[in-house]
Amino acid sequence: MELVRRLMPLTLLILSCLAELTMAEAEGNATCTVSLGGANMAETHKAMILQLNPSENCTWTIERPENKSIRIIFSYVQLDPDGSCESENIKVFDGTSSNGPLLGQVCSKNDYVPVFESSSSTLTFQIVTDSARIQRTVFVFYYYFSPNISIPNCGGYLDTLEGSFTSPNYPKPHPELAYCVWHIQVEKDYKIKLNFKEIFLEIDKQCKFDFLAIYDGPSTNSGLIGQVCGRVTPTFESSSNSLTVVLSTDYANSYRGFSASYTSIYAENINTTSLTCSSDRMRVIISKSYLEAFNSNGNNLQLKDPTCRPKLSNVVEFSIPLNGCGTIRKVEDQSITYTNIITFSASSTSEVITRQKQLQIIVKCEMGHNSTVEIIYITEDDVIQSQNALGKYNTSMALFESNSFEKTILESPYYVDLNQTLFVQVSLHTSDPNLVVFLDTCRASPTSDFASPTYDLIKSGCSRDETCKVYPLFGHYGRFQFNAFKFLRSMSSVYLQCKVLICDSSDHQSRCNQGCVSRSKRDISSYKWKTDSIIGPIRLKRDRSASGNSGFQHETHAEETPNQPFNSLHLFSFMVLALNVVIVATITVRHFVNQRADYKYQKLQNY
Repeated sequence: MELVRRLMPLTLLILSCLAELTMAEAEGNATCTVSLGGANMAETHKAMILQLNPSENCTWTIERPENKSIRIIFSYVQLDPDGSCESENIKVFDGTSSNGPLLGQVCSKNDYVPVFESSSSTLTFQIVTDSARIQRTVFVFYYYFSPNISIPNCGGYLDTLEGSFTSPNYPKPHPELAYCVWHIQVEKDYKIKLNFKEIFLEIDKQCKFDFLAIYDGPSTNSGLIGQVCGRVTPTFESSSNSLTVVLSTDYANSYRGFSASYTSIYAENINTTSLTCSSDRMRVIISKSYLEAFNSNGNNLQLKDPTCRPKLSNVVEFSIPLNGCGTIRKVEDQSITYTNIITFSASSTSEVITRQKQLQIIVKCEMGHNSTVEIIYITEDDVIQSQNALGKYNTSMALFESNSFEKTILESPYYVDLNQTLFVQVSLHTSDPNLVVFLDTCRASPTSDFASPTYDLIKSGCSRDETCKVYPLFGHYGRFQFNAFKFLRSMSSVYLQCKVLICDSSDHQSRCNQGCVSRSKRDISSYKWKTDSIIGPIRLKRDRSASGNSGFQHETHAEETPNQPFNSLHLFSFMVLALNVVIVATITVRHFVNQRADYKYQKLQNY
């Protein structure tokens, strides 16, 4: 009891210090934690200009008792340009506190206009600044909206080579509290040129209130090209085949809005013509500057089938299917050739003479080898340009859930049980219905480069594994199944590689129709094309469970740590507690030793 009485003053002193520290930190947070609703709960929208000081940590909560979501927009953010995103940022949380799910983070490194939406009627955002003494300004605008109610003509998807769009109600005043997103995507190898015929929005030097934001890519996470407002007519050009346009308006000063149009620009420099062959079509690009010598802009060009029209931009593009638009298919010794002709269409059926040069472009794709060769020649008596390209068929390999081969497995890596049956399909992507796929050789390897060791599942069309079953020929698909295994003394991954032969289905003597044969017979048989397909990795579930748990626990701990508000206080408390334990233990031992001092001990003699 005497020991406890002596320790009481020390304990009370420590508790007093802890209480003062807790109160000081709580009061520091309370001074800048504000409810935006405040006493006026009728506000459904609000705009604020925040002038921030160094070393601040402030939290605002937006809360209103109604069944709507909140959209918050940081249309102007001026933070420390030299500060890191860890030391100075704005964090937005879904809910009533910073313990809710994180919707996103804003800092000086962001290249977009930050916009966040809550899942309910509450939202919290927190601003932390570093110690740098510079001017900081943040414009915050929020409003409540119903996600299920949309504004007509507010955003959409545009996928034609050219088009136009306007703000809702144009040329009448645009609606208030609108947030519209247009996604523009044109064909591969094209760029987008966006031209605003008119922009009439609220004038503001920093475009804080009503603005248009243009992003160089398929979403608002792409790089910001520009943020405009007022009365301007700018032009923008994308670096790829996609562009995103956002219109954001507040609750005051509605004007005409905007009107815009876009065109496609072929990204590569084409002097005359270009031909590309793929599995299902021939793609011909003709330069408009080349056509000027023929007094043509491309409108009067046609294929053998005149109903197949080209696409016009800064170039003329024909997309010619291998089994349509008059394409002629010819089976030769070791290849298949597809041919079509582009000519001028006659402007009048009564014409019998012409003093204009005639253009004839013969396009030919030969499917034979893994290389591309183009040949162009012009005759003396007329302008006849012939272009040949040696192309290749496109194939892909995928795993499926069952032998119905209906549902593709998209997981990568794909985790399986040992000895589980796996279903594999190699697909030929072509519009030519007269081709078949044959699995010549399929092997497995623990590495993606298929270095030693390897294991044959199929060889020369024959199954080499006791669990492997090869399915019969089925058009554009080659199929087989086998049971999962693991390489001994090696990594846990398994990769698959299949050598695929493509044959003409009408050739009954082709290699594809012969199936499993010996190598001596295989050498005399024919095929039209050969390619490789690879898939992987496939891994065992037990390998994931053995290596994944520790990592998951570590990751969870790392994510939970920032949510603890007083880490330094906890550490201090733990140290004080440990000190108390040491003091108590020391005094107890000394007291025990003193009590045992009356006992006599005889010193042992040294021998």
